[in-house]
Amino acid sequence: MPKSITLIWQLLRKHISVFELAIFFVANLIGMTVILAGVQLYSDIRPLLRGEHTLIGSDYLIITHPVKRVGINSETFSLEDVADIERQEFVDAVGAFTASQFEVNGSIMFNGRRLSTMLFFESIPDEFIDVETKEWHFDKGDKMIPIILPRNYLNLYNFGFSATQQLPQITEDMIKSVSLGINLRGNGRSDDYTGRIVGFSDRLNTILVPDSFMSWANGYYDGSDEVEPTRLILKVANPSDPELSSYLKGCNYEIENKPAESSKALFILKVCIAIIICIGLLFTVLSIIILTLSIYLLLQKNITKLENLVLIGYSPSRVAMPYNLMALVLNLSILAVSLVMIFLSQDLYMEQLSAIAGYKIATSSSMTIIVGVLFTAIIIAFNIFVINRKIRNISRKR
Repeated sequence: MPKSITLIWQLLRKHISVFELAIFFVANLIGMTVILAGVQLYSDIRPLLRGEHTLIGSDYLIITHPVKRVGINSETFSLEDVADIERQEFVDAVGAFTASQFEVNGSIMFNGRRLSTMLFFESIPDEFIDVETKEWHFDKGDKMIPIILPRNYLNLYNFGFSATQQLPQITEDMIKSVSLGINLRGNGRSDDYTGRIVGFSDRLNTILVPDSFMSWANGYYDGSDEVEPTRLILKVANPSDPELSSYLKGCNYEIENKPAESSKALFILKVCIAIIICIGLLFTVLSIIILTLSIYLLLQKNITKLENLVLIGYSPSRVAMPYNLMALVLNLSILAVSLVMIFLSQDLYMEQLSAIAGYKIATSSSMTIIVGVLFTAIIIAFNIFVINRKIRNISRKR
């Protein structure tokens, strides 16, 4: 520190209140720590909320019109209905279920017994399917129809039907190796196909076939080129969004798969983190007010000395330098202590989060550091502005 600055500091530090500075330090430390803790916590749990290993349920909803009376009275979604849904900000994408318009009969030989039943097929665009398989395509030449079943169908058989009929339980790999006899009838035609189960869906509660097969089969066995859907699947950012619920209720649409409790938990978690950050901002603002008042009081106590320093030739910027350095050291110390506290506490909860996720979560503190440096720079700049403005006002009066 230059000698002149040292002399000015020795002259002015007499009226500095250590207690007032301590209050500012503690209040700003609490505010900064709360803000950065909220940012770091969200950064750490974000892999559990989104991505390949997410613990949050799918963001897909299936909607229908309500059944109003007994009989054939199913309402469909028109092109205008679909377009209106797509325009909503809370909807990312819309897919239509296409139902088979022909008779489907499926059969299988199992444990020496022939099981046969009437079936139905539905299809949706491939981007809404949660099963990845290279066999998801249809070729009229080989007469093979790939099928995706709901996983709960297999569970119902293994833990319900098989127990009452003294049948063995089966695995997913076993049922994938079994060929199904499929007979399709309609439009004066009757053809046999082979069905192959290629996967099990956790998202869709229907018997799925490729969209390309459904488009061809409805035209071939029913003569219908396009069929208005009775069900739609919506991809949404937040299934618990109040605006989404209000829109669906206003249009009298019913939701087949209610928003998962995990999605509601995600919404509540985001709200809690936002509240935490707001509380931290409140503490920070209060601490800035405390420091500003302390600076004004300190400058007022030293007003005579400051006036004399200006009169003997010291520039206002040089007179303000000791106070500026004090604000700089205080705020940088607060940032350093806050980051140390956050990183130490991070070690305590990251092990538990990794245990919940079942894998080691990769963490990054870059966002926390950036936010901390940004807030600290803003606070320092404000403190320096207040100090320099006050001293300039004093120098003008003289």
